[in-house]
Amino acid sequence: MERTGVQKLAAVLRVLVSITFVCNLVVLPLVPHLVRPYYVEDWLYQELLWDLSLVWQDIRAVVLMLFLWFCGVCTAVVLWQARRVLSTILEGKPFQKANSTSLRRSAVCSFLIAAAALVRLVWGLAYYGTIEPLLSYNALFVPVFFMGGLLCLVMSALFRQAAELKAENDLTI
Repeated sequence: MERTGVQKLAAVLRVLVSITFVCNLVVLPLVPHLVRPYYVEDWLYQELLWDLSLVWQDIRAVVLMLFLWFCGVCTAVVLWQARRVLSTILEGKPFQKANSTSLRRSAVCSFLIAAAALVRLVWGLAYYGTIEPLLSYNALFVPVFFMGGLLCLVMSALFRQAAELKAENDLTI
């Protein structure tokens, strides 16, 4: 049977989501090395290229690392759930309770990222004593991931309702 346009698009999206998922997993262990240049003097950075003990001594670096790790894990969960939904679309059976569950998990992770960004934003306001953190990406993460979570919840409800209607329709002669 020939694939529909939606299935072709789902196949491309599944490949892109898989690549992004792998890249996410590769970058997670590198977070301390990516954070360190921002909080260590240049001369120390050159001498102590692989010494991560300095990163754990600066509260700003620790907060950033923990935030990035938390968001990275939540993003990995969202990408994995998206991959699962796209797989069911490729099978030609998108209206399943499993898709509803996957989208609900994605919504929870999106809300967790929004909450973590809000906590980091409040921490930045208190730590720096200025409104500059309101101009950072953390301030943008809060509404973006909150809206993403709401969208995933709506899609979850739609997929759940469609799965129930499909199950009811399959029982009808």
